[in-house]
Amino acid sequence: MIIKILGSGCANCQKLEKRAREAAKKAGIDAEIVKVQDYVDIMGYGVMSTPGLVVDEAVKVSGRVPSVEEIATILRASNS
Repeated sequence: MIIKILGSGCANCQKLEKRAREAAKKAGIDAEIVKVQDYVDIMGYGVMSTPGLVVDEAVKVSGRVPSVEEIATILRASNS
């Protein structure tokens, strides 16, 4: 599974990355986490406000930082 964190590297982007790592561990999912900071690439996902969470090329969340549990639920659903 590839998880992408879309954003400039701001505090919320860093928080989302930390929570995504924790959620993947909690869900028992082996995931590669990639930071996407180029705005052209971010806009290619249709995300207009960051941070954004992309799982296996599907945008799951944008414009907010979900909880660890919400991310774990998203990852479990995407892994089935």
